[in-house]
Amino acid sequence: MKFLYNAQIHTLNPAQPQANALVMDDQPAHRGRILAVGDGETLKAQYGGLAQGEDLDGKVILPGLTDAHIHLRQYANFLQSVDLFGADKATLRAKVAQKAAQTPPGAWVQGYGWSQDNWGGEFPTAAELDAVTPDHPVLLMGVSLHVIWANSAALQAAGITAHTPDPPKGVIQRGPDGSPTGLVFEEAMSLFENTLPAPTTEQTLRLFEHAQQQLWQMGITGVHNFDRIPSFITLQTLRQAGRLKLRVVQNLPVDSLDEIIAAGLRTGLGDELLRIGGIKAFADGALGSRTAAMMQPYLDDPAGDHTHSNDSPSRPVNTGMLQLDAEDLMEFGQKAVRSGLSLTIHAIGDAANHQMLDGFEQLRRYEQAHQLPHYRHRIEHVQLLHPADLNRLAELDLIASMQPIHATSDIEMADLGWGERSRYAYAWRTLLDTGVQMAFGSDAPVDSPNPFYGLHAAVTRQKASGY
Repeated sequence: MKFLYNAQIHTLNPAQPQANALVMDDQPAHRGRILAVGDGETLKAQYGGLAQGEDLDGKVILPGLTDAHIHLRQYANFLQSVDLFGADKATLRAKVAQKAAQTPPGAWVQGYGWSQDNWGGEFPTAAELDAVTPDHPVLLMGVSLHVIWANSAALQAAGITAHTPDPPKGVIQRGPDGSPTGLVFEEAMSLFENTLPAPTTEQTLRLFEHAQQQLWQMGITGVHNFDRIPSFITLQTLRQAGRLKLRVVQNLPVDSLDEIIAAGLRTGLGDELLRIGGIKAFADGALGSRTAAMMQPYLDDPAGDHTHSNDSPSRPVNTGMLQLDAEDLMEFGQKAVRSGLSLTIHAIGDAANHQMLDGFEQLRRYEQAHQLPHYRHRIEHVQLLHPADLNRLAELDLIASMQPIHATSDIEMADLGWGERSRYAYAWRTLLDTGVQMAFGSDAPVDSPNPFYGLHAAVTRQKASGY
């Protein structure tokens, strides 16, 4: 056993909010499990002869924190990619060129974190990457995770040409002659999935373990993961091998709903380290890619030029991309709740949130009429609500799963794209006052998973600089 004393321990237990010592098990099967928390003299008398002592000299101990929305596989990949957060275009091109110089010709160069708002709002093109990486296919994931910037070699490897049709719920941006510009949005990003070299199983396991270690160092001991089925398989392998040390709630994609139901998977199934969460679906895109579904057009992209496609009529305005409406949610929601599965729906724009609230209102009536459990459904992000919808999450007993760090990361984007509507964005205090249940996360790698950055944003609504 290990005896930690002379500490400032915040237990979050209302019956015992403060303590100055704790005792931990150090046996291999239960290493790190807390056996007792309390007064140092009392615990020393009880365990002193059995435990190795360590004086913490007044240091603070907090319970492990849970990130309620993270993409573990993408975060693990980000740790291996070119970091493009906050980079202007010249810096970005220099970083990509440096990585290419260290990479064998023909091998892929991947990066993450770029945003067109770092260089005035104009979307980039493949030609700009071609100039610095002629011998490597390049894929750069946008900070929103809803847009990829590719060079010509990557487009060619994926077989994306002027004749490639837009996939459902996705857009290939095209130039005046119909040729792809290098940007693909939403579901069109899946066109690259089969072109990237697949890591071995052991490489994937090590990627996850590295991400796990990074999260521990930030005080995170639990996550709600929003990756797809392959990530869930990796987590099961880690769990079986005794290498999973995070508590993980795994949410599963709606496009696998029939297989999930056939396999008998239910929300809550699993153990303390890995269990099933809800069924994840996307109602819209993201603010960064200007694809979040809005009731009124984006102020800085009124014509929708960034997602214009020759394969579909030009839209007169850009109000984003609505991927689900209320009836869609009701259709798959009935199947899910009949099979013991809750829902967790991505909705960012005010139109997407409105549609999902309408859908959940119908689903709540269905649950009641059929004497089904009152499921703990969630809306992920809830970034912008119409004023008429502010009370509806509480009225429908929906969990608002939000990411406070987005408010400070997105200050400029929200003002440019939404203008005065931003007064109803990132409204956790308003929602909290309505009585809604809330869960906070980071959406990493969209933002840093460091929970203290998120707590700072939640309390101050300020960037680290104080802005």
